[in-house]
Amino acid sequence: MADVDVVTMLNAARGGFEVAIGLVFTRATPEEVACEVPVGPHLVQPYGLVHGGVYASIIETVASVGAAMSAMPRGQTAVGLENTTSFLRAVRTGTLVGIARPLHRGRATQVWEVEVRGSDGKLAATGRVRMMCLEPGAMVAGETVALKAR
Repeated sequence: MADVDVVTMLNAARGGFEVAIGLVFTRATPEEVACEVPVGPHLVQPYGLVHGGVYASIIETVASVGAAMSAMPRGQTAVGLENTTSFLRAVRTGTLVGIARPLHRGRATQVWEVEVRGSDGKLAATGRVRMMCLEPGAMVAGETVALKAR
């Protein structure tokens, strides 16, 4: 499937949270998942800086998509186990660009590393997400893990 087709499908399937923060996928391959998030007043904390949770959300989202793309051909789903986000530089305006790349893709776990940069290309945050790959029919929080119809 062509990269552009995957990106179109991902953007069409975004959850309410991704839509609310304005996250749009721009690239999705087995080796890299990228997105953009335009900074607006709804994403800043009282000092006018992008809220740290926005960075953590970008990191979790692109890493999760990458892990899912790797797990799905095996019939698995992927869920997050750990998200470590480090804030390096404050951003007030522009567009945030998140890029995830795999560090480890095993059958049971995956680790993805993410960079988030501002419009000026400077590194604003980094993160690492550890994912668990679940076998078909696995339950989390009392329900089988599966994409929800919208």
